[in-house]
Amino acid sequence: MALCTRLEFKPPFDWPFFLAFHRARALPGVEQVEGDSYRRTVRCGDYVGRLQVTLADDAHALIIRLTPHDDAALAMIIPRVRRAFDLGAQLAPISQHLGSDAALAALLAKRPGIRVAGSVDGFEQSVRAILGQQISVTAARNLGARLAARWGSVIDDDGGDELRYVFPTPAMLADADVASLGMPGKRGQAVATLAARVADDANLLEREANLEASIAKLLALPGLGPWTAHYIAMRVLREPDAFPASDVGLMRALADEHGVRPSAKALAQRAEAWRPWRAYAAQHLWMKNAL
Repeated sequence: MALCTRLEFKPPFDWPFFLAFHRARALPGVEQVEGDSYRRTVRCGDYVGRLQVTLADDAHALIIRLTPHDDAALAMIIPRVRRAFDLGAQLAPISQHLGSDAALAALLAKRPGIRVAGSVDGFEQSVRAILGQQISVTAARNLGARLAARWGSVIDDDGGDELRYVFPTPAMLADADVASLGMPGKRGQAVATLAARVADDANLLEREANLEASIAKLLALPGLGPWTAHYIAMRVLREPDAFPASDVGLMRALADEHGVRPSAKALAQRAEAWRPWRAYAAQHLWMKNAL
């Protein structure tokens, strides 16, 4: 039996963007974009089940369905979904501020409802950020799927649903030989160390008093550089001003008419004018590459 609820938001809201974002990154066995819905396995304490997210017919809310029915699990899932789909964002002041930059103004005009995509599982998203260092989205997706299949849980039901793996908890990965999946040893150790730290401190992946403190906390973890720290701050900690200035995709999106890209330093300087909404600028610039 499925439990449904409605989560309202203030338009504009670009649902096709979220579907495309998750379709490109969906871990086989864990996530799936099927038609106009996003589906995935979820864990809430001892509860494991499947979550489906769709756009309401009036396009002013998301409809979430949790199977099997569990009131306590739903209460924990609702804030996660709100964070993952950035439902609390007030886009009008963000767009007004970023629109002072001509390049961003053009992107905002094309896709005014784009928000910062996140995940219902912050630990999972953080692990995937580490796995994705210096490799393609497809390669990172495949690594994440293998990791979930090897160390995650299996939903024990009638077997009729291909979403059957639940991403492993921090405790499940703390002693795992993640590098055996096929990656540099330091990267695999970074995942295991993150898992051990989060297993010891459940608040590790929570926002600090300001962005600088959040980034400093992440940089203190072995194997995390500025790009990964800002990426996690953006998608997990929901820091609206996080900005991975060394990202090649961001530099490519701002190449001039001759194809010359700004340096990371030049990009960071230009982005100073976008504060305190640099994460939203980054999301729009990444989307430019997909248009």
